[in-house]
Amino acid sequence: MATGRGIVVAVAFALLGVGGRACAGPVDDLLQQFQAQGASHFTVAAGEALWERSVTDPKTGEVRRCALCHTTDLRKVGKHATTGKAIEPMAPSVNPKRLADKEKIEKWLERNCKWTLGRVCTPQEKGDALTMIGSR
Repeated sequence: MATGRGIVVAVAFALLGVGGRACAGPVDDLLQQFQAQGASHFTVAAGEALWERSVTDPKTGEVRRCALCHTTDLRKVGKHATTGKAIEPMAPSVNPKRLADKEKIEKWLERNCKWTLGRVCTPQEKGDALTMIGSR
């Protein structure tokens, strides 16, 4: 049985949107956008498979994959394959700024999909990747 204080706390959390979708962030907004574009259920496993997928660039013959620059451990600093420049960790658990800006997320998804896969990612691929990254 709930106490009066417990009810007040629960109502306060509900009004603040804590634990709910009322305060949807940039990733939630993008996932909804991708579903509106035809994507279905997003999974960490599909995101991991995309992250590790090797693609050979037809012009250079280079083998590319997301983990080449961003590593397989998203909590670690990566390194740009061409410039050698450090890339901050992808995992929001160690880099809270990583998935905080919708425009930056969209920009980097477009740029990195084109470089890595040689094409724009599908809404499904983008959603799976964001789901996987967000789980770290």
